[in-house]
Amino acid sequence: MTHDLARPFGRLVTAMATPFRADGSLDVDGAARLATWLVDEQDHDALVISGTGGESPTTSDAEKETLLRVVVEAVGDRARIIAGVGTNNTAHTVELSRAAEKAGAHGLLVVTPYYNKPPQAGLIRHFTTVADAVGLPIMLYDIPHRAGVPIATETLVRLAEHPGIVAVKDAKGDLAGSADVLRRTDLAYYSGEDAAVLPLLSIGAVGVVGTSTHFIGPQTKAMIEAYERGDNAGALALHRQLLPLFTGIFRTQGTILVKAGLRLLGLPAGPVRSPLVDATEAETNQLLEDAAAAGQHLGTN
Repeated sequence: MTHDLARPFGRLVTAMATPFRADGSLDVDGAARLATWLVDEQDHDALVISGTGGESPTTSDAEKETLLRVVVEAVGDRARIIAGVGTNNTAHTVELSRAAEKAGAHGLLVVTPYYNKPPQAGLIRHFTTVADAVGLPIMLYDIPHRAGVPIATETLVRLAEHPGIVAVKDAKGDLAGSADVLRRTDLAYYSGEDAAVLPLLSIGAVGVVGTSTHFIGPQTKAMIEAYERGDNAGALALHRQLLPLFTGIFRTQGTILVKAGLRLLGLPAGPVRSPLVDATEAETNQLLEDAAAAGQHLGTN
């Protein structure tokens, strides 16, 4: 794999769902199959393993390590594998980061510590402590509506000085703030909201860490590439075509609908773990409608 410094994790990244068996246990073979499908059939440059979309709050540390090793073995020769290691405990995040590095991860996704609402000085210490502990490139995950606190612009500028912190998954919804960080740093920005990819590209972002991209990977990458080559009208047409699924995948919690869609396609998924609940028939039917509106048929293979 060649690595573009401007796009350290490529253009198209998905926070992969974690397949479980009917009894709720980890489906190791299914994880390898799903990762292979995403890379070989859905044209992914990278996968996030054990992000929130992979139900990381309800998987054990041992399961996270097993899952990561399986996916690295399956597709790590042709895609970047990013381990979701963020917690609201710096010491635990360091432990997970070191374990992910040993398991063969190519990068780390580190979310803002959630619920305990640290001040900005605490965020700087948290992220730099993790970055100092490993030799892997780090993508910060800025998602205030889940974490409870934003990574402030000045904090991001400070963090960008660390050689190990190279990218941001941006789900802040602050276009002007993100533009300011992009103006002042070399951080690579990836949209953390599917529907915001095109607006963020317009201010200098390089790609997406998506959810609906489980199903519309090639089309989403085509949108990014159209914008990059100056075909603004083509990129906008694709954005408008895909918008029903960009937004529809979040009518309920995204993982719930991703797994419903994977089941429709006969791909490994299994149930979600509590406190999530599986999609209802009505929610599944609505997903089919949203996918169809985006030009995607979620039928059986």
